[in-house]
Amino acid sequence: MTQPIIRKLVTIIEETHLEMGQAISPPTRKAAVAAVIANPFAGRFEADLEPLMAIGETLGGLLAARAVAALAVPAATIESYGKAAIVGEAGELEHAAAILHPRLGGPVRKVVERGAALIASSKKQGGIGTGIDVPLGHKDAAFVRSHFDAMEVRLADAPRADEIVVIVALTDSGRPLPRVGGLTKDQVKGEDGLR
Repeated sequence: MTQPIIRKLVTIIEETHLEMGQAISPPTRKAAVAAVIANPFAGRFEADLEPLMAIGETLGGLLAARAVAALAVPAATIESYGKAAIVGEAGELEHAAAILHPRLGGPVRKVVERGAALIASSKKQGGIGTGIDVPLGHKDAAFVRSHFDAMEVRLADAPRADEIVVIVALTDSGRPLPRVGGLTKDQVKGEDGLR
């Protein structure tokens, strides 16, 4: 398996205690872990992106495990997840797709001890300081509206032109004060990834 060349790992924790004057108890919590990695194909076209797919597989487990540890909860209690990547200027959007889509999800699901639902994703290309919204959805049932959310991630010094920022975000809850109806987390069957 191809190993990524990691310049840095960054962990961000967001904890909401108060919303619109209402106490959130327990607080809603999100964690994102970003890896800033060298792009092996920066500056050139490569037809075979298998090395990036292998890197995605390696990073999926690493980033998910660090996000669970940051939230300090049992892995099985993770409620939602998402993934994203920002490709530096010397790369291309397909490099992000190769990392995120074919194999990153399996290791994330293994870490969170389930994951019947699709892992929402986003990708973009940009320079140093480019931010991205990592979309979030319930890990076992895509129709749980209280967990439709996002977490913004922005690193002050990445991605450099020849780098890719790869992010996995996890939560131990949905949005604070959800009240738009629909399937609730207590009603999840988790059989088809939808309900």
